[in-house]
Amino acid sequence: MAGRWASRVDEIAALWLPRREASSFASHREAKHLRTIAAVSLTALPVVPLALSLAMPVSSALPLGTALWASASLLVAAVAIARRPAPGAEAAVAADNALADLSAAYDLFAGLVTVHDLRGNVVSVHGRDAAEHLSLMRDPSGRGFIEQIHVSDRITFLSAIDILRQGGDRATVDIRIERRKLPIEGEQFVFMSCELAPLRDRDGRLTAILAQSRDVSQEAGLRAEAAARTAEAVSANDAKTRFLAAVSHELRTPLNAILGFSDVLAGEYFGKLENDRQREYVGLIHKSGEHLLSVVNTMLDMSKIEAGRYELMPEPFRVAEAVAACEAMLSHQAAEKGVKLASRVTRGVGEINADQRAFQQVLINLVGNAIKFTDHGGVVTIDAEADGAMLKLSVSDTGIGIAADKLALLGQPFVQIQNDYTRRYEGTGLGLSLVKGLVALHGGNLSIRSREGEGTVIVVTLPRDGSGIACAERDEQSASVTVEFPPRLRDGDVSPAAEGGRLEDASVNEEPGYGAAQAKTA
Repeated sequence: MAGRWASRVDEIAALWLPRREASSFASHREAKHLRTIAAVSLTALPVVPLALSLAMPVSSALPLGTALWASASLLVAAVAIARRPAPGAEAAVAADNALADLSAAYDLFAGLVTVHDLRGNVVSVHGRDAAEHLSLMRDPSGRGFIEQIHVSDRITFLSAIDILRQGGDRATVDIRIERRKLPIEGEQFVFMSCELAPLRDRDGRLTAILAQSRDVSQEAGLRAEAAARTAEAVSANDAKTRFLAAVSHELRTPLNAILGFSDVLAGEYFGKLENDRQREYVGLIHKSGEHLLSVVNTMLDMSKIEAGRYELMPEPFRVAEAVAACEAMLSHQAAEKGVKLASRVTRGVGEINADQRAFQQVLINLVGNAIKFTDHGGVVTIDAEADGAMLKLSVSDTGIGIAADKLALLGQPFVQIQNDYTRRYEGTGLGLSLVKGLVALHGGNLSIRSREGEGTVIVVTLPRDGSGIACAERDEQSASVTVEFPPRLRDGDVSPAAEGGRLEDASVNEEPGYGAAQAKTA
């Protein structure tokens, strides 16, 4: 009976009270209070009319006593409900207590630590470096923190808060805070990195947001400086490329005239020369013009590769014929130096699909360098063999070789490795740089093995079917291939000298300090 009566009272009380979770301890406590009030009221129901009947007629005491009992019961119930905490007040009190308990811990955190409510307003300020940060900004309390953020960064900050409100565990944003006093020289804003984390109660409800801010103005300045220097370096490199292209074009016209007229003089088409010395001078003019024209053409090819305008015209041709043509072209130069030039082409090589002019240029540069840096009595050998789907082309010599600590510099434009030989051996140091660029455009690789005083072996590996060019074309929808020119040396590719006199090995597919270049295929 008593249980049914208590249940009935709880049902009536539920109509008076705002809904809470069924497991809430506060709900059970409030229902218990209402049951107590109801029990006292029911006990007082017959007592009040009887007490009034002693002072007035029963006919008047009964309705008046009932009215007084009902009014008193309603008043007591209203007072009990009014004293009940508002929804969320207990959570707010618990949050305030939790913040009060953690304030000492927050003061140990580095940087500026701010506690925000769910709308982003600052509730309290903490942090080990709070005084230093507050000297740069205005009072962040309330809306002060958000109002000091740069306008374009406010949305980012509020979006981070919204992420936490939607259940996120953390958020990090970079913002700019306006300085309290504008310095005579310096930035108007302080760059800060904010890490936000949610503060939740026992039931998992978000009660506040904790933000730890650090001054990263120095890091932001370094990033801006690095970006500016990178842009400056890129601009300077582009200017150098345009300059080389312009100079090369301007020099080729008068050089062609010099070569043409020197040929006319050497052929004595318009009269014989008077003596052998005149013929010797004309020959020197022609030879010097040819050398200068080859340098100009190399510079022009380099600038084309860097600018992405080098046109590849792949076609099938026999490797043996290309090697024979190179051998015939450079045999006279080798004979003048007393260097033996030999070639070995295996039968299985056959044809290769590549740009024949570029392939011939690679051979001429490699063999020419080998002859130039090989002394009298030395040997230069050209080897070509098939290695699966790849063509392996090797040029070896018994020349001066390259020191291990200089291999990393090999192939940089306008650089000759042996400074003490710079005057003895002519050249601009462009040949190997051009070779690396042409090999990379074909999707191939280039590696070097060398030991100072013993010789050098340069190995070029190219796809025999031209697939290196085809893959690059598929990657570039505009029918241009992107390669790095000159390619950079990778860390760890230069191996130290091995025991027993083994040659040094270095991959020269990459070179530091050069950006990507593009080449077109025709």
